[in-house]
Amino acid sequence: MSKTAFIYPGQGAQECFMGKDFYDNCDVSRQVYDMADDILDISVKDICFTENEIINETAYTQPALVTTCLAITAELNRQGIYPDVTAGLSLGEYAAIAAAGGMTYKAAIKTVRARGIYMQEAVPSGKGSMAAVLGMTGEQIENVIKDIEDVYIANYNCPGQLVITGMKDAVLKAGEALTANGAKRVVALNVSGPFHSPFLEEAGKKLEPHITDIQELEVPYVANVTGDYVRSATLIKEYLVKQVSSSVRWEQSVRTMIADGVDTFVEIGPGKTLAGFMKRIDRNVAVYNVSKVSDIEALKEAKL
Repeated sequence: MSKTAFIYPGQGAQECFMGKDFYDNCDVSRQVYDMADDILDISVKDICFTENEIINETAYTQPALVTTCLAITAELNRQGIYPDVTAGLSLGEYAAIAAAGGMTYKAAIKTVRARGIYMQEAVPSGKGSMAAVLGMTGEQIENVIKDIEDVYIANYNCPGQLVITGMKDAVLKAGEALTANGAKRVVALNVSGPFHSPFLEEAGKKLEPHITDIQELEVPYVANVTGDYVRSATLIKEYLVKQVSSSVRWEQSVRTMIADGVDTFVEIGPGKTLAGFMKRIDRNVAVYNVSKVSDIEALKEAKL
């Protein structure tokens, strides 16, 4: 039987004016943004709907991007479009859990505000970094970096594209070693810390008490930590605490969904990062992106 997954991007997909089309034209989306401004100590609308620099600061990016993704999801649901399963890359996992019914929108937005602050504070700015490694397998990367301290694999995005993370000097050293051992390119990422590494374990501990109001799932989601289905609310908190400092198993997550019969993926939010990964994972599945109100018509034509 054909199945549809809603998938949500992580930090890096954010852009100024994201979601404004939905705010201007969809009542339910406007309500999500208004609610975010009411419950937070910042204005998500100002961050999303103006030209600014703080949209790229972790503490502000996280609530802004999750709010946008959930505002779009609210309009999709209003128009009768629902998923059979959800998944999100890193930060996107919070939107996925809320879309699956495991958290209220309010709880998800409040939690990622705290998550962003703790992640930003975990390591002094400029001390950590991340880099995309192109043209190598996870096993090849592991073999090269195993003797280099303070560097780890952060993301298994798709075949031929993984991300390393750690202390800045260690990531630079690892990049040189990987290039010498066959990597096509090693590209530094514009991030403020060594996310998804053991250096973020303390941030996960601080985040734990903020992960509240967990609810039973209406549909399953796929967790970053395991790349497998979560069907019970009992695992949500445990996995979200671990997720901050664990590798993101995105390719494994997608393959899990495809093996379960998912043949349509709807990327919700700005950019088409996940759609790009999908082309490298399996070209036989249908992928749609919803970042503008007009994009919903393509889904309706596909009879989702």
